Amino acid sequence: MTQSATSAVELPVPHMEVGPDSPDYLAATFASCENLAKTHYENFSVGSRLLPKHLRKHFYSIYAFSRGVDDLGDEADGDKFALLNQWESELDACYAITPSSQPKHPYFVALTETIRVFDIPAEPFKRLIEANRRDQTITKHQTYEDLLEYCTYSANPVGHLVLFLSGIRDPKLHELANKTCTGLQLANFWQDISVDIEIGRIYVPLEDIEQFGVSEQQITNRQFDNNFRNLMKFEVDRARQLFVDGYSLADHIDSTIRSDFALFSRGGLEILKAIERQNYNVLASRPRISKLGKAKIFASTWLRSKLGISIIPKSAFKSATRHTASNAKQDA
Repeated sequence: MTQSATSAVELPVPHMEVGPDSPDYLAATFASCENLAKTHYENFSVGSRLLPKHLRKHFYSIYAFSRGVDDLGDEADGDKFALLNQWESELDACYAITPSSQPKHPYFVALTETIRVFDIPAEPFKRLIEANRRDQTITKHQTYEDLLEYCTYSANPVGHLVLFLSGIRDPKLHELANKTCTGLQLANFWQDISVDIEIGRIYVPLEDIEQFGVSEQQITNRQFDNNFRNLMKFEVDRARQLFVDGYSLADHIDSTIRSDFALFSRGGLEILKAIERQNYNVLASRPRISKLGKAKIFASTWLRSKLGISIIPKSAFKSATRHTASNAKQDA
């Protein structure tokens, strides 16, 4: 990375009420991460009140890193590669030994503390940055396997970071987390098809598009028909199965994060049901979970946690239309 590449752009920085010399500065950096989480639309809030208080601020710092790098890759003006390089330089400073190399950006000041307390390695953060670098040049994925490989950068690292906050380092449990994270990523991709079209991206594997008799031009022109409907049936059920496969992780994680795991799993499953209720027409508009729907899921998860029963009811895994992937293939 050359100096000229970094001098042409500047990272967006949140407004801070106090400066770095203030004894309250570290607390203020965590507050800025929390503010970002609470003011940015997500399907489910990060660091919910189902988490113990001592963990919430660290969820917010990881969120600020993840949200920030995604916003640079998707929405930033100017040289996105240069901005992502700067983001990585700030991350590298979190792991620096010398005081002169400490990060300057408020989000990374908070993240440094989170990394220190939980001894988090750099690789998951690096992978999230790499995912956004790939997004600048790779706008389509030929096969489902290609898409899954992309998710090892864009989604799965988030699950690893959450497990680190609970002290979980068992590779087998990280593999289970990958199922849920990939399922959530796919649910978000199917939810955002109409949005991604606007920035020239299609995440539906091209082999699936061809198999179901759909064309790329049809998607970019937002032409919904029965072929596209069957395609989305197949993709929705494929994502739902990943949530089913990853659910056993709940049996192995501490109660401090089990409820939030349930929230994100149920949120992903609810996205899939919202797509189904929209008759799979994600080309016309983006399906969303209503505030009432979020509140019901939150209340149900809280109650089930308090009662010590399964935090995700079996009904959450059922298709809203009771179609299976095999049925979708037969309909095509």
